[in-house]
Amino acid sequence: MTRSYYSNTISDFLTDNSDKILGQLIRNHNFASEKLQQNAWLKQIEILKSTLTSFTRGYIYFEFSIPRMGKRVDNILIIDDFIFVIEFKVGETEYQKHAIDQIIDYCLDLQNFHEGSHHEKIIPLLISTNALEFENIFKVDNPLFEPLKGNKNNIGQLINRILLLSDGRKINPIKWENSIYKPTPTIIEASQALYRGHSVSEISRSDAGAINLSKTTSCINRIIENSKTTNTKSICFLTGVPGAGKTLAGLNIANERRKAHEDENAVFLSGNGPLVYVLREALIRDEVQQAKETGKKLTKKQSAIKANAFIQKIHHCTDANFSSLKTPQANVVEFDEAQRAWTTEKATSFMKQQGKDFNMSEPKFLINVMNRHHNYCTIICLVGGGQEINTGEAGLSEWIVALKNYYPNWNIYYSNLIITDSNYLNDETLKDWLIEKGKAEIELHLSVSVRSFRSEMISSFVHEVIAGNALHAERILSEIDKKFPIRLTRDFNIAKDWLRKKKKGTERIGLVGSSGGRRLRPLGIDIKNEITAEDWFLNDSTDVRSSNYLELVATEFDIQGLEIDYVCLAWDINFYFKNGEWNYQFFEGTKWKGINSEIDKSYLRNAYRVLMTRARQGLIIFIPFGESLDPTRPKELYDSTYNFLIECGIQEI
Repeated sequence: MTRSYYSNTISDFLTDNSDKILGQLIRNHNFASEKLQQNAWLKQIEILKSTLTSFTRGYIYFEFSIPRMGKRVDNILIIDDFIFVIEFKVGETEYQKHAIDQIIDYCLDLQNFHEGSHHEKIIPLLISTNALEFENIFKVDNPLFEPLKGNKNNIGQLINRILLLSDGRKINPIKWENSIYKPTPTIIEASQALYRGHSVSEISRSDAGAINLSKTTSCINRIIENSKTTNTKSICFLTGVPGAGKTLAGLNIANERRKAHEDENAVFLSGNGPLVYVLREALIRDEVQQAKETGKKLTKKQSAIKANAFIQKIHHCTDANFSSLKTPQANVVEFDEAQRAWTTEKATSFMKQQGKDFNMSEPKFLINVMNRHHNYCTIICLVGGGQEINTGEAGLSEWIVALKNYYPNWNIYYSNLIITDSNYLNDETLKDWLIEKGKAEIELHLSVSVRSFRSEMISSFVHEVIAGNALHAERILSEIDKKFPIRLTRDFNIAKDWLRKKKKGTERIGLVGSSGGRRLRPLGIDIKNEITAEDWFLNDSTDVRSSNYLELVATEFDIQGLEIDYVCLAWDINFYFKNGEWNYQFFEGTKWKGINSEIDKSYLRNAYRVLMTRARQGLIIFIPFGESLDPTRPKELYDSTYNFLIECGIQEI
């Protein structure tokens, strides 16, 4: 993507021929421009030429790119020490909320991801050309201003009013334009952008602080091509810390291979139902909207056929291949969250409910299915360490056992973290076999969390909290708090108010809680009230089913692999801190009962690890006071957990 379709000094723009400007806009446009779009551009040019005649300084951009969102800003003006981000609604008579959200989103993107804009004053300016004049409040929100609303007649007045607030500095527009853009899109935004045809380099950060996702993509492509040329079968294990971009890497590979190598029929599989449903729905909605904007007719049903073939639920794949011995169409398969594939017991039980005799683990069966290929195939397993959260999830070891015992001739590629970090594999015999048989690749581990663009140390902080190390947690939090606020409260209304005040534009806020947090219900937090993931993650703030409405709570099963901007975590005493350690229990009938199984304890730890790492920009933890008259909500257990989190350095509000 070129940075902008047209750019010039304001003085040269004023003397430039309007038809020449239009021609440049049309030439740089990716799609055949409709007459409606051309007329809108001509109107913008006409209005801006009339408006800016008194300005002898500054720079102007038309259609400035926002790659993370796959969008372009109508206009940007750089004048003195201000960045004016302008969205035109030609012919519009009102200042629509969705348009205001749109312009705020553009400004937030520049502020957060465009290095030249990080510390500059940014002014969102919505121009509804035929609207009545609006009484604006010229309020600075450090350094993002409150959005201004104007029409075709008063743009110059608004700009001049802002320029009175100048501190005398001058932004260098060329330096600003060419500064580094380091986006970290949500997995929903990323999947939409990739699906539209953007490259992973356009939508992901590539600074030295993170292993470039492009390098990981190149490594996996190299493995696939080697299998293809040597007619062999290969499997690779991509690991990473929570939020490091494993799913993004997987989606990118599958999407890239489907477009460049149609014969491979690459497919993205996940055992994470909510992730599958949310991504599918997001792709469908976006594709239909894109078609509408370019004047094409596309129904949701038509779009769904393609999206459903691209992203599939892994258990449906297992079911479909059970009764058939045919070679699968796909030569390249991505398994997201491979550590959550089912054990023999879980898979057997699931198939038995459908009247089918089955006796193998899901990893073994899936390798077996791909092994039917007579030529080549590649399996890419995306593995999260310490993220198994449910009974019957096999973990990485089951994949290695299946390869060792049944498919030793497959070529195996793995990240060295599998050997050195016990969160991935703790069986020394399996490690020794893997070292002997496989090949370590440094690009197969993503070591830095990019879910939270404000800090790369969130996963380390959460690790220390879950490990019960208050001192270490406090030290890490002291370094990240200004970038990524983490707060603590005993008042649920304060928590919700904090979220609402943080939210800007179309940013998402929401409530999460452990699936075992059964005694949050007296406070109106019912974790048993199931959500529809597509509605919770994608619908707007006016929908009661939306996360933004702060009414429905998502559990670890709903939100693993996904993320929102600001999160409130409601913490119950199924996982409480007392006497220097974490304690584990579950609620059954009318009583809490202790958890003794080490594997069940690890599931509970991982559940809270998942819940604490879902926020991109900030987290508030709500811990109730408990109730002295209610034996199921003992005050001292809530208090002891609260006191431990205070020791971890979390500030109370």
